[in-house]
Parts: sequence; structure tokens; C-alpha cells
Amino acid sequence: MSLAICPGSFDPLTLGHLDIISRAARMFDSVVVVVMFNSGKSPAFTVEERYAFIRKSVAGIPNVEVDTYEGLLADYCALRGADAVVRGLRVMSDFEYEFQMALTNNSLHPQTETIFLPANREYMFLSSSVVREIARFGRDISPFVPPEIALDIQARLCGKEKQHERG
Repeated sequence: MSLAICPGSFDPLTLGHLDIISRAARMFDSVVVVVMFNSGKSPAFTVEERYAFIRKSVAGIPNVEVDTYEGLLADYCALRGADAVVRGLRVMSDFEYEFQMALTNNSLHPQTETIFLPANREYMFLSSSVVREIARFGRDISPFVPPEIALDIQARLCGKEKQHERG
């Protein structure tokens, strides 16, 4: 049984992320979307919130599960016995970073391959930071995130911007 890991910070999950997850689910018997802790980032949402957003969004994909992990991706892959890590690529700068990570993970756990999936054209511009910025200014994010979580994201981030305006 083939197992793929789709790691990320997912702060928040976007339709671009969901597209990569859905495509991976068609390629592998089982896919684990894992919310990773990244010490270099200050997330807008807690790990628990991101986990819940993803669970809601992938509920209709039977071979996808969601998990969290605080540690090295290579260690998580070894723990789960993963065959592959699936990463989406939007632009060349994504490739440079992801290629470096793939080589590092391979040196730590050579049993797991990294597979790069190019973003669909409609999502090439889309990132979590773009969604956060749009939401903070009260604009509609529904074209960019799964409908199950759009209102939660909007309410949380738009509320933060309004608090900053008052403070």
C-alpha cells in the first residue's frame, strides 16, 4: 500500500493546497496531510485550528487523513513508513527551496522520494500569505479557500485587522 505525505504549515489551507492534496490522493493509496511546526514562521492560526480547517476540507476524500508533527519531516516519514513526500510548486523560487529540502530529507531518510506537482494555472499566484492579507482587509476570500473554512478564516483575520485599527 503506497503512502504519501503532504506536509506544510497550511496557514491557512488554500484551494491550491487542496488541489495538490486531491491530486496526490489519486496517485497514492493513502495520503497524510501533516501540519508541520515551522520555527521560522509566526502563524496566524494555531496548529489545532489549521488541523481542523484541513479535516473539514478533506472530509470528502476517503484516502486522506490529517495529522500534526513537531520535528523533522524525514523523521515523520520514517515513523509512518512513507513512500513519498508530495510538494506543490508554483514558481521557480519554490523549486529552489523545495529541491534543497528534498535533498536534505533524502540524505536523512533515503527510503522516501519527493514528488513535485506543478500548481494548476489558476492557483499559481495563490499562497497562504496572499489569503491572509486579503482577509485582513475584509475582502472576500471565497475564491481562494475551501468553502467549508472561508467564513472562519475571514472572521478571524478581519477581526484582527479591525483590532489593530482601534489600538
